[in-house]
Amino acid sequence: MTAAPPTRRSGRWIERWDPEDETFWEATGEKVARRNLWFSVLSEHIGFSVWTLWSVLVLFMGPEYGLTPADKFLLTSMVTLVGAVVRVPYTFAVALFGGRNWTIVSASLLLVPTVAAFVVMEPGTSFGTFLLVGLLAGVGGGNFASSMTNINAFFPLRKKGWALGLNAGGGNIGVPVIQLAALAVIGASGGPRVLLGIYIPLVVVAATLAALFMDNLASLTNDTGAAKDAARDAHTWIMAFLYIGTFGSFIGYSFAFGQVLTIQFGRTPLQAAYLTFIGPLLGSLIRPVGGRLADRYGGARITLWNYVGMAAATAALIAAGMRKSLPLFVCVFVVLFVLSGLGNGSTYKMIPGIFQNKALARGLTGEEAAAHGRRLSGAAMGLIGAVGALGGVGINLAFRQSFLSYGSGTGAFVAFLAFYGLCIAVTWAVYLRRTATQTGTTAATDAKPQLSYAEV
Repeated sequence: MTAAPPTRRSGRWIERWDPEDETFWEATGEKVARRNLWFSVLSEHIGFSVWTLWSVLVLFMGPEYGLTPADKFLLTSMVTLVGAVVRVPYTFAVALFGGRNWTIVSASLLLVPTVAAFVVMEPGTSFGTFLLVGLLAGVGGGNFASSMTNINAFFPLRKKGWALGLNAGGGNIGVPVIQLAALAVIGASGGPRVLLGIYIPLVVVAATLAALFMDNLASLTNDTGAAKDAARDAHTWIMAFLYIGTFGSFIGYSFAFGQVLTIQFGRTPLQAAYLTFIGPLLGSLIRPVGGRLADRYGGARITLWNYVGMAAATAALIAAGMRKSLPLFVCVFVVLFVLSGLGNGSTYKMIPGIFQNKALARGLTGEEAAAHGRRLSGAAMGLIGAVGALGGVGINLAFRQSFLSYGSGTGAFVAFLAFYGLCIAVTWAVYLRRTATQTGTTAATDAKPQLSYAEV
């Protein structure tokens, strides 16, 4: 099978796409899919940088800005909230406008929060103004959902763990990159407008390259029925809960880490900036590895043991905080970031596998089963990504309350430890306990029938 030449409507459209056909995939599909993946990663990368922009801008905001630590945690919480909410419409925008077309639009929209921040970023600006402009940065969080939905449609099931992990990991790296850029600006005694001036032209570059090199898939049509079906499926909400623990941790800690170091350990903004990028960088780089491990060993198994590691790391953070040991605290926090990134990859691999398995359980086979799985998994990803990002809101609000009540982040970490324990229990009970196959909830991946959810 060969791909039909792109038919121009309002942009570059591919009329037929069948990645599960190995002949088509090897002849033309893989090359086209990889090209779209790389430019999707670039746009999502800039989106993550803009979304987490205020996690570094608050480090520039000294006493002359008149903001309390509680104000800063509230600001970053609200930015995270908007980024979570817009993920739902961004998911369905891909099917409505086309993956290439929406990437151009979503990348261009990043100019709004960056230019607005450039205008207001100075002492004397009211907290309400900072909050309003900060909310605009939330649009950067939506790029993840549209990018993942788009790339999910380009790759065959056997490659999704790697492709989705690479796509998301490349986007996640936008977090440490902007933190490194902030470190360079602070170290050079530059102001926040210097940092913003770097990112404004990068937004233009991302949108331009998407227009030149990406494609739309005609087969990815807007399907409100898929959204309704995904929302009615219990697995969508179970996976959303688990994603709170992985991605919610990653984005929440990315926003909060620098503030925890400055408030609890008395680090200066420059000292904090030297440390904050390490965890998000390693957590981003490890995400494709999480997807690859899930491809090989099963996402549920990797996710379960990953949560065990996250719980152990959180317990160690509590001990480090009580001992006021900065070296131990930073080292363990970096480990926690790495585990959150690994879990991001393994949980997202589970999503297309679960819906493919449900299609097989209904008696569908071949391309019919694959198409059904893509239809529901693409819709589910938007909902799961949105709910998962709300975990970042909870983390920042938990830190805010913990510092207000106890003067440290220990209370928040105790709550996080309890949550990770609950995630361990849910992962085992739903996807790994032996009775899953005995009750008819069997699953399969790579078109192999009658496998347990442990292999998803």
